[in-house]
Amino acid sequence: MDKILTKPTLVIITGMSGAGKTIAVQSMEDLGYFCVDNLPPVLIPKFAELIDQSQGRIGKVALVIDLRGREFFTALSESLGYIREHSSIHYEILFLDATDAVLVQRYKESRRRHPLAPDGNLLDGIQLERKLLEDLKGWAMQVIDTSNLKPAQLKERIVSRFSNLDRSTISINVTSFGFKYGIPIDADLIFDVRFLPNPHYVDSLRPKTGQDPEVYDYVMKWQETQTFLGKLLDMLQYLIPLYHKEGKSQIVIGIGCTGGKHRSVALAEYLGRMLGTSETETVKVSHRDAERDRHG
Repeated sequence: MDKILTKPTLVIITGMSGAGKTIAVQSMEDLGYFCVDNLPPVLIPKFAELIDQSQGRIGKVALVIDLRGREFFTALSESLGYIREHSSIHYEILFLDATDAVLVQRYKESRRRHPLAPDGNLLDGIQLERKLLEDLKGWAMQVIDTSNLKPAQLKERIVSRFSNLDRSTISINVTSFGFKYGIPIDADLIFDVRFLPNPHYVDSLRPKTGQDPEVYDYVMKWQETQTFLGKLLDMLQYLIPLYHKEGKSQIVIGIGCTGGKHRSVALAEYLGRMLGTSETETVKVSHRDAERDRHG
């Protein structure tokens, strides 16, 4: 049975222009959220008052907040502070991001103008926006990298996260990746395991991945692997409850090796089995690059 929320929920959708905010708000509408696009942050307290006064008739609200200048941050910070002090509403910030290359391609395909580069260089506008949004990304409870997500996949991620919002649990996403393909931009913690012995140099193991028993056993048999995992697991078991206490509903842990195929995959699989032992934690393991060169 779904858990009943005791407090109204306000989700603030923001992030890079072109990263998928339109799809996000459409997904929230499908979930029964009352949605408002491009609401000035200064009006958030008024909106909070309306929610409080609705006596439960308005229980789920999503607001799309776009960058409008430096005053944006002052107004947003003050508005969120007001909610914390004067309202019973629980709020979350969902930040959508994508790599510069992907954003440039999306703008070229849509032939839209970037809001910070109406007559100038598209890449300059994207990089300026990224710099201006650095602090806001740090405030976010959840960051989604949409670079490699199709619209349907982004919708699935949002529906999975917000359909049965349960603030008593924290979702732990462990993802393996290859440094040569870039660091996941939505990761909260990154760990580099390129110091471990590499199965790539064993001919029989090269075409396999860390999910195959032979590769997994090879990676795990070394003393440095066991020592590292012991220290890493101890640190994560200390950090995750503290993140949850501070209000984070999701944490993304990136484990990286050179190609994202052997060492990082094996360690991500191990962490997936060892974490999530508490009733307040759920764990999901994914492998971003494990199959990238499987046929190459």
